[in-house]
Amino acid sequence: MRIMIAGGTGFVGRRLIDHFRNPENMIYVLTRQPEKHKDEPYVKYIEWLTPDSQPEIPIQHVDVCINLAGESLNSGRWTEERKRSILESRMTTTREFIRVMDALKEKPEVYINASAIGYYGTSTEKIFTENTMVAGRDFLAEVCDVWEAEAQAAETIGVRTVFARFGLILDRNNGVLPLFALPYQMMIGGKIGSGEQWMSWIHIQDVVCAIDWIIHQEELSGPVNFTAPKPKRNKDFGKKLAETLNRPTWLSIPSSPVRVALGDMSDLILKGQYVLPRKLQDSGYSFKYRSLDRALDNIYK
Repeated sequence: MRIMIAGGTGFVGRRLIDHFRNPENMIYVLTRQPEKHKDEPYVKYIEWLTPDSQPEIPIQHVDVCINLAGESLNSGRWTEERKRSILESRMTTTREFIRVMDALKEKPEVYINASAIGYYGTSTEKIFTENTMVAGRDFLAEVCDVWEAEAQAAETIGVRTVFARFGLILDRNNGVLPLFALPYQMMIGGKIGSGEQWMSWIHIQDVVCAIDWIIHQEELSGPVNFTAPKPKRNKDFGKKLAETLNRPTWLSIPSSPVRVALGDMSDLILKGQYVLPRKLQDSGYSFKYRSLDRALDNIYK
């Protein structure tokens, strides 16, 4: 396969490259700074989205396009300026990626565009699946809604389009897990806020394998939830994390200081949603890490 990835130098992108890097594939990574990366066997870095002009992409055809680009949600307090940057970075890269696809002599078979389960908004009681058609009303839900609407333009050029709605991706050194684990490692871990908020998680290996699965499932399109089948409440997630790390769980962190420190970004920690991966399951995908116990044991043991 010939695979083109935007955002390939990030957390998920690097793992995808490792997964697909073999003699049967050629991976093209679109990046703003190709000079910082050396081409590797089966991996080529290509410049795009320069400040002055968009260079032509020297590719005639690819089979798969994966868009993971966009400013990180976790890189700082959500000021109004950062909110604009979070939204605009996703809209710009998505628009330009579709333009690149449209310029190819042969269109790809599938376009996978990153999104998030934040699309659904938050709730301690509702269960969300891909059949939940109405987006939530908070900032992250609005971002996901307009982001997916922009990505849907790929369908108009004849490309099967998938919105990969990522849950909380678990990895030892990247994503949210190191932040959750730190208090426990310092012996001050415990539930955050009420502890009742749902955490719809997924192991990084299942993220990569599910993307590979979707590429080969021609019937899959539209939103696809990337979450394990068994979400956990924050208080229960913390207990299992403490057990895995062999640390106590006794301290409760109130909501108010978290809100003061993080502003609207605190919603990522204090609120949650119970999200099920209905489409992946119905299509026959077999999760490598269905239970949190097994996922955390793999990551830490």
